[in-house]
Amino acid sequence: MAAALQSHGRDLTYGSVPRHLVAFSMPMMLGNLIQAAYSFVNAVWVGKGLGEAEMGAITVTGATMFALLALALGITVGAGILAAQFVGARDTDGLRRVVQTSTALQAVAGVVVIAVGEWLAAPVLRLMDTPADVLPLAVSYTRWLLLITPFLFGTFLIGSLLRAVGDSKTPLYFQAGGLLLTVALDPVLMFGWLGCPRLGLNGTAIANIITQAASTFALYAWLHRRGNVTAPDWRRLMMDWPTLWLILKVGLPAAAQQGLAAFGFLFITGIVNAYGASATAAFGAAMRLDQVALLPAMGFGVAVSMMAGQNIGAQRFDRVREVFRWGLVISGGVTLVGTVAVMAVPGLLLRAFLNDPEAIRIGTGYLRIIGASYMFFSVWFVTNGIINGAGRTLVTTLVTVLALWVVRVPLALLLSHHFHRIEVVWVASGIAFAVGTLASLAYYYSGRWKRAMIPSESAATIDEIVVG
Repeated sequence: MAAALQSHGRDLTYGSVPRHLVAFSMPMMLGNLIQAAYSFVNAVWVGKGLGEAEMGAITVTGATMFALLALALGITVGAGILAAQFVGARDTDGLRRVVQTSTALQAVAGVVVIAVGEWLAAPVLRLMDTPADVLPLAVSYTRWLLLITPFLFGTFLIGSLLRAVGDSKTPLYFQAGGLLLTVALDPVLMFGWLGCPRLGLNGTAIANIITQAASTFALYAWLHRRGNVTAPDWRRLMMDWPTLWLILKVGLPAAAQQGLAAFGFLFITGIVNAYGASATAAFGAAMRLDQVALLPAMGFGVAVSMMAGQNIGAQRFDRVREVFRWGLVISGGVTLVGTVAVMAVPGLLLRAFLNDPEAIRIGTGYLRIIGASYMFFSVWFVTNGIINGAGRTLVTTLVTVLALWVVRVPLALLLSHHFHRIEVVWVASGIAFAVGTLASLAYYYSGRWKRAMIPSESAATIDEIVVG
C-alpha cells in the first residue's frame, strides 16, 4: 500500500500539516475556480446573449439538478471517506472493495436519476412557482441536462477516490480539459456558429453532455493505462455487501444532507421567484459570485475531510486536531479576501451578468447581506470536514436540518410574509449559516466523532484523546 500511495497519491498521515493542506487543496480550489469561471462565462453568454428568461431558467434548473444529484453525491462522499480511512490503515484489499462496490452502485444510481428526473422535472419546476416565461425553457433544459448524469457520476466518484489516496491533481487535469472544451462548444451550439443549428439554451446542455462524456472516458482510460489503484476492474464489478453497507451507512446521510439542502434551496428559490423574473435572475447571478468567493472554504473543507479520514484510519488523532486548527486559519484568511472583494463592488460584478437595473439592485442587496456571512461558511466547511472525515455524516445532516429547515426556510417564509421585502430572505439565510456553524463546532468539541468507520481489523477505536 505504501508503494501504491507513492505512485498514485500522497500519504497525509505524516509530514507538515499546513504544507499538506495547502498542496492538497490548491488543485481542488483551482478546479473549483475553473468550474466557477465556466459558470461565469456561461452565465454571461446566456444572460447577455439570450436574455433574462434564459438566465432564470438556468437558476431554477440548477436547484432541481442539485436535488437529483443528491444520491450520487452521497455515494461519492461515502466511498471517499471509507477509501481514505482504508488508505490510512494501509488496507489495500479494503480500498479495492470500496472502488469496485461504489462503481457498481454509482452506475445504478445514474440510471435511476435519469428516469426519476425525466418524470419529475416539470412538476417540480411548477411547484417552485417558476415564472411563466421561464418554465418551458427550464423544463426543456433540465431534460437535456439529465443525460449528463451517468458521466458526471463517474467523474464525481473517481475524483473522490483519487483524493482519498491523496491525489488531487489528476481530477483537475481532466476537469480543466473538459471545461475548456465546453467553453469552446457552448456558443457554437447556442448561437449556431460555424454552420451549426442555433439551439439556444439547450445548446449549452448538449455541449456539456458531449464534453463530459469525452472527459469521463479519457479519465478512466488514463487510470487503467497507468494501473492506478482507484481504477475499477470492469470485468469484475460487484457488490461486496459488507462494503456496500458501510458506503450506504456513511453515504445515505450525506445523500440526505444534499437532498435536504437542495430541496431547501428549491423552497428559497420559490420564495425568490414570487418577487418576479428580475429577482430570479439576480439570485442566480449573485450565487455565481458566491461560488467564486467561497472557493477556498470549499476546497479546504474537502482537503480537511480527506486528511482527517486518512489520519483517523491510521489512528493519528493528534494530527486531526492540528488539521482542524490549520484549516480554520488558512481557509479563514483566504475567505476574508473574497468577502471584502464581493462586498466592496457588488454592482460592478453583477453587471457582467445582468442588464436589468432592478435585477442588479436586488443582487447587490443579496451580496452585501450574504457576504457578511462568508466567514461562517469557512468555519462550517472546515468543521464539517473533520466530522465527515470520521464518517459521522449523520451528524452533519442533522446540523443541515437544523440550519435549513428549522431556521432558514421557516424564517424566510415568516419574514417575507410579514415584511414583503426580498432582503429579509437574505437575512434569514445569514442567521441560518451562523446557527449551522455553531452547531457543528459544538459537536466537534464534544469529541464524539473519534472513531473510524472501517472494520476493527483495519483500524482501532481511540476515544480517550481529548480534543483541544
